Amino acid sequence: MTGALPQLLRSDAEENRTRILDAARAVFAERGLDVPLREVARRAGVGPATLYRRFPTKQALVYDAFADELRACQAVVDEGCADPDAWNGLCSIVTRVGELNARNQGFVDAVLTAFPAEFDVRAHRAQMLHSLADLLTRALQSGRLRRDVTLDDLVIAFRAGRGLRGATLDQRLARAARFSALMIEAFRAPSAAVR
Repeated sequence: MTGALPQLLRSDAEENRTRILDAARAVFAERGLDVPLREVARRAGVGPATLYRRFPTKQALVYDAFADELRACQAVVDEGCADPDAWNGLCSIVTRVGELNARNQGFVDAVLTAFPAEFDVRAHRAQMLHSLADLLTRALQSGRLRRDVTLDDLVIAFRAGRGLRGATLDQRLARAARFSALMIEAFRAPSAAVR
């Protein structure tokens, strides 16, 4: 019995961490980085002491939330690029990045604006662009990607998707899904549409 207790506590602590980070991204995206940490704790459903024990400063919370966001984005790209069917992988990335953008609307921009020197995302971006370029090459070779689609087109689509607005998360997710579907159709080779 005592051997199971520490594992339960670790699991509970990890759940609290996840809830705190999710709440932080949502609150910071909605209201900016000046929101008091007590508001983040309230939204996460934990006491302020639990939040401060895990994240002693707002900066620590912002850093961890942003690092998780980068990891989530990287996972989406890695999983899509690993798909043996390059077209399906590309469609997955377009859809899932759109969903990430809808969920974190404003958070990434707020962090990069408030901490421009602390977060150098150039290496992260370069790695993802390299992976995406390889995926586009494979999708082109499959005949399912339009021959004139470039990596810049994909980047433009991602940036445009970040600009979608909605009063609620459900509205943003619905708009992101529609926008992603339109982008996928725009990228599809004309001959692949009849398959």
